[in-house]
Amino acid sequence: MAKKDEALTRIESHEKLCRIMQKQTHDKIKSIEEQIKRIEKIMIICAGVLLAGMASVILMLLDKI
Repeated sequence: MAKKDEALTRIESHEKLCRIMQKQTHDKIKSIEEQIKRIEKIMIICAGVLLAGMASVILMLLDKI
């Protein structure tokens, strides 16, 4: 009976460790998701600014013709 209790204790401690690691992994993934969303916003804004700048340069060149 002692071996059975020891096995159950080991399994429970292993499950507890797995839950802790799963939560840490979930938190890291959530953090990375937020960083990716921020980078996407920055890239979209940069692309918009570049397009606006290029359009203004094209319009200036067309004005000189």
